[in-house]
Amino acid sequence: MILVGALIPSLILLPNLSLSPDLITLKSTWQIPSLLLCALFCGPKSALIASIGFLTIGLFYLPIFQGGGSIGYLLTPEFGYLAGFIPASVITGTIAKNTKKNNLIGTTLAAMAGVAIIQITGIINLVIGEMTLRWSADLSELLFSYSFSPLLSQLLICPAIAILTILLNRIFLTR
Repeated sequence: MILVGALIPSLILLPNLSLSPDLITLKSTWQIPSLLLCALFCGPKSALIASIGFLTIGLFYLPIFQGGGSIGYLLTPEFGYLAGFIPASVITGTIAKNTKKNNLIGTTLAAMAGVAIIQITGIINLVIGEMTLRWSADLSELLFSYSFSPLLSQLLICPAIAILTILLNRIFLTR
């Protein structure tokens, strides 16, 4: 699911007076929302396995990350955010497991916690990379590009993921 989500761009559909709706492209793919959906719906163990599998495939087999892939990706500024998938999957899934069934606010907050964990892990990687002089770009530019710019899009998708999780729970009679 995460692999397919990496290939789908995020959009907001706005109603319009004409027959064709307006589409606003968000600065994010469905990679993170796919991980969050997996954690919210399947639980922390399944999401952990999915995130480790996704990272393994991207590092050793296929160029599935936004900027490509391979073992060299460990040294890029983006990798900290991908490494954040592991703790985010466990924590998001655990919060969701302890949230009341079909609670939209609790499920949305669990998804937002996952986004926050991914962001914090990515920022830590950027700061460490800056301290060790790994990046050619300035830290403020990297923070804007990788954290602040996509953050609003990622947070806007969290309620949609929560609604989808609740619908899936009802369809499959889970929790």
